[in-house]
Amino acid sequence: MITDPRTSVAFTGHRTYRGEAADILRRTLETLYDRGFRTFLSGMAVGFDLAAAEAVLELGRRHADVRLVAVVPFRGQETRFCPADRDRFVRVLAEAADSVVLSPVYHRGCYAVRNNYLVDHVRVLVAWYDGTPGGTHYTLRRALGRGLEILDLHPAGPALPAPGPMLFG
Repeated sequence: MITDPRTSVAFTGHRTYRGEAADILRRTLETLYDRGFRTFLSGMAVGFDLAAAEAVLELGRRHADVRLVAVVPFRGQETRFCPADRDRFVRVLAEAADSVVLSPVYHRGCYAVRNNYLVDHVRVLVAWYDGTPGGTHYTLRRALGRGLEILDLHPAGPALPAPGPMLFG
C-alpha cells in the first residue's frame, strides 16, 4: 500500500483533459522523482487522472522503484466509461503496483470519499485545474486546507480556490 505519505503524490484534474500538458506532466514527474517521491496515487477518472496514471507507468519503466496506486471510488467505476477509456482503465489497473477500492458499489458522495483519500495520503497534489467548480475544485480546497504543495499544470493558471473548512479532519 502507501508506505510513506511524505514521499507520495496524488493527481486531480478535469475529465475534459485531452493531453494538453503531456510534456510538462512528464517533466514534473521526473522532477518529483528527483525530489524523492516514489508513490503516485491516481483516482482513475477519465481525463487527467488516467493520463497522469499512464505517465507514472511510463516513469516507472525508467525507474523501477516508482509505484502507481490506483484509488478506485467504487467497484465497477469503469463500466460508466466509453469503451476506449474502459480499456485504458483496465490496462492501467493491471499495471498498477497496488489498488484500493473504496466502496463495493456506487453511492452518492463516493467521489468525495476518493478525493479525500487522495489528499489525506500524500504531500503533493498535481492538478489540471481550469477554475471551474466540481471535484477538482473541492480537492484543491481540501489540499490547501491541509497545507499540501500544489502543482497546477493548467496553462491558464487560474487562482487556486481558498482553502475549505476542515470540519471532519
